[in-house]
Amino acid sequence: MSQAINIAIDGYSSTGKSTLARQLAGKLGYRYIDTGAMYRGVTLYALRKGLIINGKVLQQLEFDLPRIQLEFIHNKNRGASDLYLNGENVEEAIREMMVAKAVSKVAAVSSVRKYLVEAQQKMAAQKGVVMDGRDIGTVVLPEAELKVFVTASQEIRTERRYQELKQLGKVLSKTEVEANLMERDLLDTTRKDSPLKQAKGALLLDNSGLSREEQLDLVRGWVDERLATCAE
Repeated sequence: MSQAINIAIDGYSSTGKSTLARQLAGKLGYRYIDTGAMYRGVTLYALRKGLIINGKVLQQLEFDLPRIQLEFIHNKNRGASDLYLNGENVEEAIREMMVAKAVSKVAAVSSVRKYLVEAQQKMAAQKGVVMDGRDIGTVVLPEAELKVFVTASQEIRTERRYQELKQLGKVLSKTEVEANLMERDLLDTTRKDSPLKQAKGALLLDNSGLSREEQLDLVRGWVDERLATCAE
C-alpha cells in the first residue's frame, strides 16, 4: 500500500473546493477536514455571544477561544461529517448568510487563526488528510505533498453560490450574492495575517468549465503522480 500523503486545497469562495476535497478524501479513504467550517463555527459563537458589533470583532473573542470546542462527527445519513460547536450540531447554522457575511472578519483575527491552525496541524499529523481552506498550503500544511489552488470566474462562482442558497431556501438576488463574494475576496486576499494566495508549488485548477467529475479525475491524477514520486 502506498504511503499516505497530505493534500492541501486552497481557493476562493464558491469555487467548489470543499466539494472537491470531500470527494477526493472519499475516493482515497483519507480524512476530510473542512477548515472553513471551523472558522464559521467560531463566527457563529461570536455572533451568538454578541462579540461582533457593527462589523467589528471584539477582543473578548480572543479570551473566549479556550471555551470554543469544535469537533467533526460523521453523519451516516449525509455520508459526511457535521461540525459540532460545544456539543451542538451546527452544520446548518454555520451556512446561514449572517455567518457568511462575518466569517472573513473573524478569520482575519490573528488569535483566531493561531488557535485553529494549531488544531488543524494536530489533525494532519498522522498524514492521510485532505484539508481545504484559504491558507492550508501557505501556513497550515506548507509541507503537504500535494497543494492545489482552485479558482473560477466571478460569474460561475456567483451562480454556484446563488443555487446553493436557493436550495437551502435562502432568498437573495444574484447581485447580493456577487457583492458578498467580492467582499470576501477582498478581505481574504488583503488581510495582514495569512492572506489568500497560491502557495509555492501549488497546482492551479481553474474549474470554470469543468464538471465535478472532471475536476475530481484531474486532481486524482495529480495525487497518483505524487504518490508515485513519494514511493521512489
